[in-house]
Amino acid sequence: MTKKDDIEVANKKTLEEFVESYFPDATWKTWTHPITKTTYQLSMQTASVLSSSDFTACFNLIESTSSEDYRKSKEGWKPKAKKREMKLLDLKYLLVKRDTTVEGFMSFMPTYEDDFPVVYCYEIHLREELRGQSHRAVSFYSKLGYTKDEFSPPPRILRNGTKVEAEYVILSKAIS
Repeated sequence: MTKKDDIEVANKKTLEEFVESYFPDATWKTWTHPITKTTYQLSMQTASVLSSSDFTACFNLIESTSSEDYRKSKEGWKPKAKKREMKLLDLKYLLVKRDTTVEGFMSFMPTYEDDFPVVYCYEIHLREELRGQSHRAVSFYSKLGYTKDEFSPPPRILRNGTKVEAEYVILSKAIS
């Protein structure tokens, strides 16, 4: 008997089947901001069916929230490459909308990383009014059981002994 490949199964599902299998409780479709009490609608899309206006809104969020950090990084800010990445075949988008306006999103993909099945989160971007502070985000993921992944880039030690932290951290959480 052939072993079932859970990643292949997940990626072959239609969007409707994916949502039904992995988000069966419909309560995930709304979120209320804990301070402002504003209600937002959540929806799932695939890269292939994401409307051009939603795609542009997601790209604009990346540009406004992170392009400066990309510019400071070794790789730099490459908008065309980022747009290509945003259209990867198996990429899924969890959109956060207020009325018809994209206020935030998370893009992710069930895939393999170093031969391990994972749900790889590519991006999480929120408009400023929906964001907390960086240390609160780290605390949030820590409380959920995420830790620094063994494949997270280590700090560099310069010739003079100065320790320079990596430009990013990869967090992971083992699940059964």
